Amino acid sequence: MRFRCFVIVFAAFTGACSQPAENPAPPAAASVAPPAAAKPVPVKPTKDGHFSPEIIAEDFAAHVERLASDEFEGRKPGTIGERMTTTYLIDQFQRMGLTPGNHGSFLQSVPTLETTLMDGDDVAIDVAAAGKTEKLAYGADTLVRTLQARGAVDLKDSDVVFAGYGVIAPEYQWNDFAGVDVKGKTVVVLVNDPGWGNGDPALFKGKAMTYYGRWMYKYEEAARQGAAACLIVHDTEGAGYPWQVVVNSWGGPQFDLPPSEDANPRLLVAGWITTDAARRLFADAGADFDALKKSADLRGFRPAALAAKVSTHFTSQIRNVESTNVLALLPGSRRPSEIVVYSAHWDHFGRDPKLAGDQIYNGAVDNGTGVAALLEIADAFAHQEPKPARSILFMAPTLEEAGLLGSKYYSLHPVFPMAQTVADINMDELIPYGRTHDMAIIGFGQSQMDDYLKDALAPQGRVIAADEEPENGFFYRSDQLNFARQGVPVLYARGGFDKFDGGKAAGRAAYDDFTRNRYHKPADNYDPNWDLSGVIEDIRALHAVGQRLADETSFPQWAADSEFRAARESSLRAADKN
Repeated sequence: MRFRCFVIVFAAFTGACSQPAENPAPPAAASVAPPAAAKPVPVKPTKDGHFSPEIIAEDFAAHVERLASDEFEGRKPGTIGERMTTTYLIDQFQRMGLTPGNHGSFLQSVPTLETTLMDGDDVAIDVAAAGKTEKLAYGADTLVRTLQARGAVDLKDSDVVFAGYGVIAPEYQWNDFAGVDVKGKTVVVLVNDPGWGNGDPALFKGKAMTYYGRWMYKYEEAARQGAAACLIVHDTEGAGYPWQVVVNSWGGPQFDLPPSEDANPRLLVAGWITTDAARRLFADAGADFDALKKSADLRGFRPAALAAKVSTHFTSQIRNVESTNVLALLPGSRRPSEIVVYSAHWDHFGRDPKLAGDQIYNGAVDNGTGVAALLEIADAFAHQEPKPARSILFMAPTLEEAGLLGSKYYSLHPVFPMAQTVADINMDELIPYGRTHDMAIIGFGQSQMDDYLKDALAPQGRVIAADEEPENGFFYRSDQLNFARQGVPVLYARGGFDKFDGGKAAGRAAYDDFTRNRYHKPADNYDPNWDLSGVIEDIRALHAVGQRLADETSFPQWAADSEFRAARESSLRAADKN
């Protein structure tokens, strides 16, 4: 909540944090068993008698129920739902006795631009080809917005180029823009990575999506190439979510960091188009969409100019909005300048008055569960004796649903140096469908953090598993990505599919049911009948990982072939120079 400021004297700790690190060039993590869990100190119950320092299902459920209540109105940034959410989090952190995490404040202001499309139903998107003009239906065929914070957008007779997957990746010897000038033009690109369409394991990372497959990258690259517009062809399997998720996500105000915080080129028009609409557009231009799509998965692909022009006009309301990250700190007892981060985004989509029936996107699983886990772990650490050697930062970023903006802002303006940030453990969508034999690591194989979780699960008789849907790019869709891009090793894991009751078939069915019927929909509500036994085991394992990180002297390392290893090495070199 940005209207309240809780100031706690904290000069002694900030003075400690300004000292050089004890381990500026961290060695590899030792392969040892995790330490025995420290026991929390008995404390008096809060005045309402609800919360225990133990990680228990009753407290977890109480947090989710509150955060996902209608009173919080879907936790949308910039609304009363934000004020209620941040106030709740601050109240909980204060109850635990934690320190403000941002130089005396629990809040970090995140400046944003809010862009709201005016009269979306009247947006005209015209495709002229073969002497006729086809109007694409907004919402049914396409969705667009501007990334340049312009009140009025006029794009007239923009030439269309099919640019495959819209990727330039020198390390993979791939350039979808080779030999073509797209300045001022409209590029149409496919979702996911080259090789996804034909299942080629030799291209990029095979089945596993890379950052090049994400929509954010595709808009960034199209803008760098000078394009005026970029339309991504939606494919449910390639994107990992149905068209309705795009409609829900793009249907309301959109947020971005202002150019002063992120000066990279931005598109005049960014949007999505359905596969059916793309087929019609290409056919009108005398081209075969399916044939060109197949060619995009083959080495030697070259972009194709289409005999079509795109025009669109729409207006948007632009306003400055401040949202806030919530940061709470447990100062370390021996190495306070070294930081272990737990993160879980607090935001969701708010209320949509246009909907019939339930209008509130309560976001119980996404991400009430992650925030509740953050609070449970924070409570356990706050009452632990002896205190952890390293400091622990509990971070609830905002604007994850708007493109990971809260964590992006923190990564650009860190309270604690990234070179001294040991790791980030991120929690997002802890689906409550009972106990599982495994935890799935999203981004499996990236770093030694896999081994930390493996050791933490061993006392539970459980194992780690690779993400079964690497093609959906979940690693690039949550806040740990921004820590990784700064070189900080990360762990993003949740209960696997191998359920105690029903095995992998039951786990897959439960997960698919959530994705199909509740993900990013008003139906994502708290259910008192949830089976929380598995979630609580998952949270305790993530707590154990943090305990080990907080008490050892080594730093976890990236794998030799990780795309983020170079960023860590660069940040350490920069720290050494300072």
